[in-house]
Amino acid sequence: MEKRRLGRSGIVVSEICMGTMTFGSTLDEAASFGIMDYAYENGVDFFDTAELYPVPPLAQYVNRTEEIVGKWLQDKDRDSILLATKVVGPGHGWFTPPVRGGKSALDRHHIRKAIEGSLRRLRTDYVDLYQTHWPDHDFGYEETLQTLTELQEEGKIRVIGSSNETEWGTMKANQVAKENGFSRYESIQNNFSINNRRFEDALADICRREGISLLPYSPIGGGVLSGKYNEGARPEGARFSEYLKAGGERQREMATRFVNTKSLATTAELIKLADDLSMDVVTLAVAWSKQHDFVASTIIGANSIEQLKPSLAAADLKLSDETLAKIDAISEKYPYPMG
Repeated sequence: MEKRRLGRSGIVVSEICMGTMTFGSTLDEAASFGIMDYAYENGVDFFDTAELYPVPPLAQYVNRTEEIVGKWLQDKDRDSILLATKVVGPGHGWFTPPVRGGKSALDRHHIRKAIEGSLRRLRTDYVDLYQTHWPDHDFGYEETLQTLTELQEEGKIRVIGSSNETEWGTMKANQVAKENGFSRYESIQNNFSINNRRFEDALADICRREGISLLPYSPIGGGVLSGKYNEGARPEGARFSEYLKAGGERQREMATRFVNTKSLATTAELIKLADDLSMDVVTLAVAWSKQHDFVASTIIGANSIEQLKPSLAAADLKLSDETLAKIDAISEKYPYPMG
């Protein structure tokens, strides 16, 4: 599997990263181990988790994903695994993160408490990439970056990154790092797929010019690009089926953002294109995601090994210019399906 540099750091990661956000709720330990083993055996050396996982974030499950990943790591060569996790930022009113009494923040106290808990659950003395899960623009970046730099100097983390960050926040963090001699964010983990190309508007150019790598999550649009929601289908147990049926206001809003007329129309045309190419539409979507010069590693998810196979089939696959042009034409026909 192709390897790519993470930002300007010394870390080089597999072009596909195994996401773990359903481990411990939707998936039990045995199933999670099976998926990680299969990914690892097929060339994936980069695994992403978070103290908040699994998703949706519920108090009865929180931290369980890191515990499962940590247990899985015990019979692996730690140096062969590149491990990423995250510290929970503020919920910004959308929800109350079920960590540290619901009082999450990106100050020194919370970051240090978070990394101590993550290292304990992951059963390791360091993580390769430590990310802020959401920004806190009102708090600023000085204390956050200073604390992360201290942890890097102590050997508890190797490099730092952000997640769900904005254009302004990315440049502001870079400026604060340069002015104060702090470590900078080498990566940004944001939503990016054929159904959500917003990253290309400005953040892609920032990544190119500043040497920051995107780690796209949800490359198949939260499962929508698999086609499982097309023609009115609401598969039992699927995340957005549950959100639309019994979710709270935030969950219903999220489901509608992912599953809507334009996103389903885009998916239908991509399925036709994938059929013409004799490939699974999931393979097409993952291959498209990783075929960008600002992307280091595309984060995939799966609830079974069978679900995992079409995503891994995108490894080393390069879409032709003709195919990329056809995808662009679909995007022009249905611009910004997710708003």
